[in-house]
Amino acid sequence: MKNSLRVHAALFLVALIYAANYSLSKDVMPEYMGPFGIVTLRIVGAALFFSILSHLIAPQDRIQGRADTIRSIICGITGIGVNQLLFFSGLNYTSPINASLLQTIAPIVVVIASAVLLGEKITKARVGGILLGAIGAATLILSRNPTDAIYPNATLGNILILLNASAFGVYLVLVTPLMRKYNAFTVLARIFLVGAVIAVPFGWRDAITTDYAHFPLYIWAEVIYMVLFLTIIAYLLNNWALKYASPALLGVYIYLQPVLAVLIAVSLGKDHFTWGRALQAALIFGGVFLVSRKPRPQVPLEPVQD
Repeated sequence: MKNSLRVHAALFLVALIYAANYSLSKDVMPEYMGPFGIVTLRIVGAALFFSILSHLIAPQDRIQGRADTIRSIICGITGIGVNQLLFFSGLNYTSPINASLLQTIAPIVVVIASAVLLGEKITKARVGGILLGAIGAATLILSRNPTDAIYPNATLGNILILLNASAFGVYLVLVTPLMRKYNAFTVLARIFLVGAVIAVPFGWRDAITTDYAHFPLYIWAEVIYMVLFLTIIAYLLNNWALKYASPALLGVYIYLQPVLAVLIAVSLGKDHFTWGRALQAALIFGGVFLVSRKPRPQVPLEPVQD
């Protein structure tokens, strides 16, 4: 019972950390720092942290073999480097609510990627879920909202967030064998190192030329939040909770994330929630629900007795 409460607390805190980021990042970007500068600070900070932790916790653990090395590099590209560059670029252009809703497309991408990369079967229900989610995402990307005057490039931002969610969905499929074979911190250290190699060329100039001396205290707090809480603490809590949480429970907290993001964005005056967005959210959530359901095992037919 005590452990169950800790799991719920950890998953809720992770959802809250991610949800708050959609609004807090808007304070920093682009007035105080560009999106690529933020990505560089996040990934370099996490790469250093997880590298030190992996040496302390699993000093003998190393990713070995050509296949695993290539897989870890692809995971670093899709899950960290490209993923974060797309996310913060998209969030810079679109609204917090749009970004949080489009993020929930990731489980649908996981099912498609599993079918393509692992040969898993896609049922009719899952096909329906993919179509439903695609309709919801398409209408959200192309729709006009009250925030259009604030975010004139929202369509581009929505597309970048959708690509970000797709890259992350592919990463989840690819990284699973590595997480099962090696210590989690060994894998995280490697993929964040690869992510840093991808992201730093895009963001180093922004990161070192930013006028940090003129940051107000709340901007410093939000930058530290993105580096420490959003990257390091969220990963640590997620890794711990995954040891005890069921897939169904994780699904509940995936849905909770955009709900919290909407509440935070509306309460801070960063965004508006409309009935159109409610319908789009329902389509996306319905699609994710259908593709997340495990197909029923087929019962072999009994031979007919003459």
